[in-house]
Amino acid sequence: AQARPDENFLGVEVFNAGVGALLKRIEESGLGNIRIIQHDAVEVLRDMVAPGALAGVHIYFPDPWPKKRHHKRRLVQPPFVALLASRLAPGGYVHCATDWEHYAQQMLEVLSAEPALRNTCAGFAPRPGYRPLTKFENRGLRLGHGVWDLIFTRREDAAPASRSDTKEP
Repeated sequence: AQARPDENFLGVEVFNAGVGALLKRIEESGLGNIRIIQHDAVEVLRDMVAPGALAGVHIYFPDPWPKKRHHKRRLVQPPFVALLASRLAPGGYVHCATDWEHYAQQMLEVLSAEPALRNTCAGFAPRPGYRPLTKFENRGLRLGHGVWDLIFTRREDAAPASRSDTKEP
């Protein structure tokens, strides 16, 4: 939001600490182009965002749920990606980043399987200059993890979704 003052941003975070830290940074930076919703991202997309309304979505370092038995809790799953794609305007983008290689591979598979989306690269994308370095990324780099970015766009020819034809994830 700071690097792109002419655009509006909506931050969605479920945890109090994350919201509090973000509100503090917004105040310190004097930003007026960002709003925060403290709620579950799936419900926000499903119930509060109209189909085709988003120019872009950033999902940076979501909880990787590294234990195999917890993978079902990961945010980037086929039903969520289908809902997300329906909320993107044609040509809109989804940009994901993670420092967990197995989650990066899963994200690549799930995003690639969504017919309304197309990968902007052959596989993973280089880190774009607009993506800030996060504390999670810095932590991952300190631990010797790689960082993987994915940038997909909504196909111009993707059928428009309506509120009634999107399934609840």
